[in-house]
Amino acid sequence: YMKRAGKVIEGIYERVMRVAEPGMRKNDLVAEIMHAGAHGHQGHYGDYTSFVPLIGAGEEAAACHMTWNDEPLKNNEGMFLELGGAYARYHCPCSRTLYLGKPPQQYLDIEKVINECIENAIEMFKPGNTCAQISDNFTATLKKHGYEKNNRCGYPIGCSYPPDWGERTMSLRGTDQTVLEENMTFHFMPAIWFDDWGFEMTESIRVAQNGGECLSSVPRQLLVK
Repeated sequence: YMKRAGKVIEGIYERVMRVAEPGMRKNDLVAEIMHAGAHGHQGHYGDYTSFVPLIGAGEEAAACHMTWNDEPLKNNEGMFLELGGAYARYHCPCSRTLYLGKPPQQYLDIEKVINECIENAIEMFKPGNTCAQISDNFTATLKKHGYEKNNRCGYPIGCSYPPDWGERTMSLRGTDQTVLEENMTFHFMPAIWFDDWGFEMTESIRVAQNGGECLSSVPRQLLVK
């Protein structure tokens, strides 16, 4: 069911890339997201998600969990999208950053760092490792590139109802020594926020013997249109 939710989120991002453009009101973009989420993808229907679509553009992207308003999207501006697909109450969250126009170098630089964080984490999502080890690996990768983030980098997911799709059983932070077991599922969230912009690129991952399995195949990159 979570992989089917992963197909739903793939369809949502395909819709985003088709319709998002400068001048479009944010609430109209969210309406398209909600429609795509309910319509589903590749024969799988979409259930309602336990959390609303989150979208932050420009300076709004410097804070997490921003919702929409009726302001128009702007050319040469970045925005984060923290969205989720749902199927039969099972969820697959996935965040991406979308840039309308030509992205500045700072977006391209942080894209590489966050991609490295995700690749390293996928290798760590094996039975026997701990939540703290995932977190420590993430913070070490950021530190290597001159960045710092001290809060958690993810949480468990599965079957959920409003007001949240995250489970409260474990947390990917340095103090959580919970041991990972095969088929546990997490939303790994190496998002980072600065004074006047932010970058989100996240994956829902299944713990597996040979390393984590991503539950969707949304292109893992800065989305540019």
